[in-house]
Amino acid sequence: MWLRVGCEFVHELDVAVHAVIQVEPRLDGRFRLRSERWSSEPDLASSRYMDTFGNICRRLDLPVGRSVLRYDTLVELAREADPAWPAAPEVAPSDLPDEALAFTLPSRLCPSDELAPEAFERFGDVTPGFGRVQAINDWVHAEVGFSFGSTSITTASDVLEARKGVCRDFAHLAITFCRALGIPARYAFGYLPDIDVEPPGEPMDFCAWMEVFLGGDWLTFDPRNNRRRIGRVLIGRGRDALDVAMLTTFGAAPLQSMVVWAEESTR
Repeated sequence: MWLRVGCEFVHELDVAVHAVIQVEPRLDGRFRLRSERWSSEPDLASSRYMDTFGNICRRLDLPVGRSVLRYDTLVELAREADPAWPAAPEVAPSDLPDEALAFTLPSRLCPSDELAPEAFERFGDVTPGFGRVQAINDWVHAEVGFSFGSTSITTASDVLEARKGVCRDFAHLAITFCRALGIPARYAFGYLPDIDVEPPGEPMDFCAWMEVFLGGDWLTFDPRNNRRRIGRVLIGRGRDALDVAMLTTFGAAPLQSMVVWAEESTR
């Protein structure tokens, strides 16, 4: 199938600010980019680089006054839901690939050392493997309420206490529980169309989920939606949301508006 995905950011600034934008799909996603286009008003020079996690980032200077940044791409991918491997086992630390080891450790927004007692109390007796990660996913989905626009830079500990947040907060808490149990888990975000689901009734936004290393591969789990979804277009992966911010500015640059789209296309 074909998806059109993209976004538009509008700023109105009093002082020029340098920015790094991360909205372009990764080169190793399970999809193919058929066309993509950046545009800006006014016309702004930019450069692209790949960060240490393999994410595509773009640098530019946001000027004084009004500016509009727009990214749009056509993606081809299989019309399949996220794969589920119920028999997938957890992998012993000695057998983990080198690149997975970093995702067993605490990070700034996923303090797995702090929440280890909570994780073991709730999930320590659950049979290890896919079922235990699904139990974590189910618990976070049930216990944390989605509250649009409710979050700032909060840790998983804050989310556990407040019991509310947006999709990245759901992901942070589930990732933290997994890491506390020695299961590699990484933060992921991207575009997610509303295919074969009831539209949520909120403006479309970027979506965050987690990828967990089980049975020798990284599997997708979505604590916010708690269902296998069709059409994920991966933008970034990292230890937590700080590694994959959609927009990082070196100075104050509040968004005047943001629009995100992800929908089926006829090309």
